[in-house]
Amino acid sequence: MGVELIVWTNNACSKSRTAEQLLTEQGIAFTTRRYLEDPPSRAELEDVLRKLGTDDPRAIARPGVTGDDVLDQLSRDPSLIERPIAIRGDRAVVARPPEKVLEI
Repeated sequence: MGVELIVWTNNACSKSRTAEQLLTEQGIAFTTRRYLEDPPSRAELEDVLRKLGTDDPRAIARPGVTGDDVLDQLSRDPSLIERPIAIRGDRAVVARPPEKVLEI
């Protein structure tokens, strides 16, 4: 069995729902993390950035989030996190467009 795929999603987001549907249609097992109800810590956000291959927190922030404390903003208000984010092992992708979820 491979490494678990975790998808951070917001059920109200059509991109999140589409990414989940694509994975389901492809028969790819995944675990959903509703990050609005279970917000990631700053350390988890830093880990996702590392897995994305960047140290720029704007890579996972919705448009308009600025300033030096972007990670603190994201950990306090997870609605500012770009979605969906798929994480598997030491890799992650921001699935925009949703088809990018299949890259992981």
